[in-house]
Amino acid sequence: MELNRARIVDENFQRRVLAKDFPPAKSTTLPQDVGLSREAFLELFKAQLISRHLDLLARILREKNLGFYTIGSSGHEGNAAIASAFRKDDMAFLHYRSGAFVIARAQYDPDIDITYEQILSLVASSEDPISGGRHKVFGSVPLWIPPQTSTIASHLPKALGAALSITQAKRVKHPYIKLRHDSVVLCSFGDASINHSTAQGAFNAAQWIMKAGFPLPLVWICEDNEIGISVQTPPNWVEKVLRRYDDIHYIFCDGRNIADVYKAAKEAENLARKKGKPVFLHMKTVRLLGHAGSDIEFHYHSLAEIESAENDDPLLHSARTICLANWLTPQQVVATYESVRENILKSSERALATSRLKTKEEIMSSIIPPKKNIEEPLLLKDKEHKAILPGRTMAQCINMALTDILLQYPNTLVFGEDVGKKGGVYRITADLQQKFGQSRVFDTLLDEQTILGVSLGLAHNGFLPIPEIQFLAYIHNAIDQIRGEAATLSFFSKGQYTNPMVVRIPSLGYQKGFGGHFHNDNAIGFLREIPGIVIAVPSTPRDAALLLRQCVRLAFKEQRVVIFLEPIALYMTKDLFNAGDGLALNTYPDISESLPFGEMGIEEESISDTVIISYGNGMHLSRQAASILKQQYKVHVKLIDLRWLAPLNTEMLAREIQSKSKILIVDEGRRTGSLSETLTTWIIENIFPLPKISRLTGEDCFVPLGTAWEAILPSCDNIVESILALTEKR
Repeated sequence: MELNRARIVDENFQRRVLAKDFPPAKSTTLPQDVGLSREAFLELFKAQLISRHLDLLARILREKNLGFYTIGSSGHEGNAAIASAFRKDDMAFLHYRSGAFVIARAQYDPDIDITYEQILSLVASSEDPISGGRHKVFGSVPLWIPPQTSTIASHLPKALGAALSITQAKRVKHPYIKLRHDSVVLCSFGDASINHSTAQGAFNAAQWIMKAGFPLPLVWICEDNEIGISVQTPPNWVEKVLRRYDDIHYIFCDGRNIADVYKAAKEAENLARKKGKPVFLHMKTVRLLGHAGSDIEFHYHSLAEIESAENDDPLLHSARTICLANWLTPQQVVATYESVRENILKSSERALATSRLKTKEEIMSSIIPPKKNIEEPLLLKDKEHKAILPGRTMAQCINMALTDILLQYPNTLVFGEDVGKKGGVYRITADLQQKFGQSRVFDTLLDEQTILGVSLGLAHNGFLPIPEIQFLAYIHNAIDQIRGEAATLSFFSKGQYTNPMVVRIPSLGYQKGFGGHFHNDNAIGFLREIPGIVIAVPSTPRDAALLLRQCVRLAFKEQRVVIFLEPIALYMTKDLFNAGDGLALNTYPDISESLPFGEMGIEEESISDTVIISYGNGMHLSRQAASILKQQYKVHVKLIDLRWLAPLNTEMLAREIQSKSKILIVDEGRRTGSLSETLTTWIIENIFPLPKISRLTGEDCFVPLGTAWEAILPSCDNIVESILALTEKR
């Protein structure tokens, strides 16, 4: 039994073409029926051949330990005709088996040597123009193909957002729009992917958007080879699932027949571009060479099943059409096949001589996106802010900051669950929709994956999204849209593609009367481990406004993905020390004021040798504790409000604690995996002489209902006791 099916498929093509032993046609559509000329068909056939030989090369390189990626497109080469049916600037988010699509699209641009580029990607060359050797991806800036690194449905919400952005751009005029007003967005995926909750959420959201009356120029492309790795897709499953959605047009085509694919793709293009209808283009394919290089298909398929797929090779179907039309002789077809192989082998020799990523600096250089050389829009002052009164809560300051942001940045959009008429659960976005209209402040369906994914897609078209996730724990359902999509895009595209945004999240603990891990949640470690993102947390109303405005500047100018955590317990807080003192209220800062990125809040007692480091609710409690310590125990402490939890400004922190001998870290996060662990480690490794360090954290527990939470979160009394223990005055 021959395990090397790549060799078998390769030899079968040549042998069967020369013998005119072609598989019978599965569909009757001919090139002349759909306007495909001899030249156009042969160009598509060449794209199929290049894609196949790249797959064969990948396996050769893998065997020699020179290549690192072998998930190929063999059997799916019919998608070349889809590329031909659409414009080059129709943005495409592609499945990892869409290789022929990429090659066919590159035929639009003679300056692109797509074959060489794909080989550079296969060998992880630092000269790979899209990822610089960081991943094998299908991606190209000039071809409007953002790179995808995990296309098991995670890219579907993003594609939905990009399509929605085309509609939004007609309603919200701004100077940063990238896609043309009649563009279409393409998104390909496998049949197994449609079962993923992310895919189902995207399909449902597309239907929801259509029911709301918005055009959606989007073509979903399901490349159906009837198997997901080793798990068979039930018969007719894809059609049954996709036909559920009555506002989404379903089109089937035979992926083994280029003409049939082209006909279906042109129908899809007309519906999406001219009528603004989303389309499911269901392309039936076969899968050749197994799932990937490490996959041994005999573990789950019989030889008869494997040979049945190989006998239905799309390249054999294309060769049959060419020979029956007398466009080429069988000998000429094989000669073309071998010529493509020869060119690819020559290109591989060049690619193997190129450099690889070697240093951590090289590898990490694209985690943080490049700054844009762009002027910020002029500051505009809202009429209500002419006479700014003191005594504002954090909730009011955030609302006013959002008003200023929407006035200044014409490409900003505020959206999420209940943020429109209701103004959010805590009324943070109250009256914004009335001021700016439903095009810029709008409600979404209750699906966090869709909310964040749509944000990514909107950012691809020059918008600056400010989505709200209603509670911190709700983002757990959708964190891969940040971790796997938003945060990786710059890294895997050498900063050529970015998706800036500011995600607002009502967060953290200390809510009286609220319990459970969904509404009163103090877990933030899962956010801090994501490379490249920015996390900000205010502890005062004034800081909330200044931080939020700076977060938007970071997204606008530096293309950053920003998480803005809003302490719910501080939203309406008025008093700091005693009931009725109103000392937790602030004056809303003038729009000309700013708070630099990374700058911490320092409240220092000049004679203090003791420091409290905290953020958010912990900082609020630390201010209370500092007052008690000073008045009752004559203990003076310096307070450091981190404000920015990622990245940590360790340079500033070092200056502020260098000469101090006692440090208390107050962290409402859980003891395990908390920010305080990072801070403690950093201090031990970097500060000499080493100060005495203590941590006061939340317990490794979910937050309970009622007042029981007081037993598991830091309190003012706990802070006082901890400082007294540090200073040995207890």
